[in-house]
Amino acid sequence: MKRNSPSHVSRHSLPVLLVDDEQQILLGYRAMLLTQGIENILAVDDSRNVLPLLSGQDMSAVVLDLNMPHIPGLVLLEKIRSEFPHLAVIIVTAANDVEKAVECMKIGATDYLVKPVEDNRFISSVKKALELNSMGEEITSLREHISSLRHHLLTDKLEYEQAFSSILTQSKKMRAVFHYIETISRSREPVLVTGETGAGKELVSKAIHDISEMSGAFVAVNAAGLDDTIFSDTLFGHKKGAYTGADKDRDGLIVRASGGTLFLDEFADLNIMSQIKLLRLIEDGTYYPLGSDLPEKSDARIIAATNRDINKLVSEGKFREDLYYRLSVIQVQIPPLRERFEDLYVLADHFLEMSARSLKKKKPTPPNELISLLSSYHYPGNIRELKAIIFDAVAKHSSGVLSLGCVKEYFIRQGKYMQPVISIPNSGKTAMPDISGRFPTLKEAEDFIVTEALKRSNGNQGIAASLLGITRQALNSRLKTLRSRP
Repeated sequence: MKRNSPSHVSRHSLPVLLVDDEQQILLGYRAMLLTQGIENILAVDDSRNVLPLLSGQDMSAVVLDLNMPHIPGLVLLEKIRSEFPHLAVIIVTAANDVEKAVECMKIGATDYLVKPVEDNRFISSVKKALELNSMGEEITSLREHISSLRHHLLTDKLEYEQAFSSILTQSKKMRAVFHYIETISRSREPVLVTGETGAGKELVSKAIHDISEMSGAFVAVNAAGLDDTIFSDTLFGHKKGAYTGADKDRDGLIVRASGGTLFLDEFADLNIMSQIKLLRLIEDGTYYPLGSDLPEKSDARIIAATNRDINKLVSEGKFREDLYYRLSVIQVQIPPLRERFEDLYVLADHFLEMSARSLKKKKPTPPNELISLLSSYHYPGNIRELKAIIFDAVAKHSSGVLSLGCVKEYFIRQGKYMQPVISIPNSGKTAMPDISGRFPTLKEAEDFIVTEALKRSNGNQGIAASLLGITRQALNSRLKTLRSRP
């Protein structure tokens, strides 16, 4: 049976309960939801009335303010999660407090929004809550995932460390991604993997498949540039006579992925007809080979990846909203390389060795300035671009210490190379940075650049030492001195 779009479902669903002690805010929420066809709405401005109302009437979701008189929102959240565990609760508060947000999510909130909330963000959150509410079994599964994730984050122990061995990282952000992956991998629900080009979406998707312990294969399909006919033929196969040249039946890749995982890369490029076929495959596991009127079944799990802004595509009408909500029940967001520069050393060293082996050369000795130079670039192509930079440097390398000339030239061509702030011009005069107010002492200047280096390296002392041009031991000595100062 075809699932209705989220907006259509919401018109006939159970009420959305809005809870806030300010009438104007309640009116604003109601207006936002009405513009999206969400008409079944109840509003409560006294927190004491919430639990009696929930006891007497089913709701589809609750939008709950934290700071209210009588019964605080956090107390209500705990009681709702205890007495009505199936109910999605969206927290909306003026407090932009990370610890409070974490506390709410641990209790079981579906989302945490900070006032003033943008219309699109509010509507998207409510629609997602409604979609989750319509999937009872999926909500139960997700709750188990959250509980498992909480345990993993508290212990910081990975159960399937080997599954991530191909992803070289020392980043806490990536470690958090790994923990989340372990909690969702055994679910049969689709997974949406997002991240910039070259960030490692396929490696992450392969790790999800490996941990799932599914018996079938991991089959990758790149949807970029495929029209509907080629997409359908590639994925679903065809029957003899489906088109000129189709002289025999041919199975699609979906058959090869039977009992396993179909990884659909760049799925956001699919046209509307292909999106409809993908939605049917996800919802009821059926598909039609080209030239056939008889549906066939698939038990492959779908992992879809993209580097594009799906929310923007949905708002522009270029991507089906119902397909987006069906895919986004489980989401994995991969941080770009520029947000995890602590990985630069281990990645650069790995690519030096890989490139040398591929080119049948001796691995060059990296100069002390390498990490400092690599840290000056933002990597729009992420890890894939870093690999290409290192490979080019090794290819041009002859012997001894690796030359950084070609790396600098590449950064300059990209318009991203940042020269040092302090330099000596051709005139021979010493160039000084613009300093206003009292002139800093040498100790103050040293403290500043040490602190700035640690900030730019996200606290990684090895990278910070490279940025400063000193050893890690020398940096530790300066840090001890810095901490001992009043």
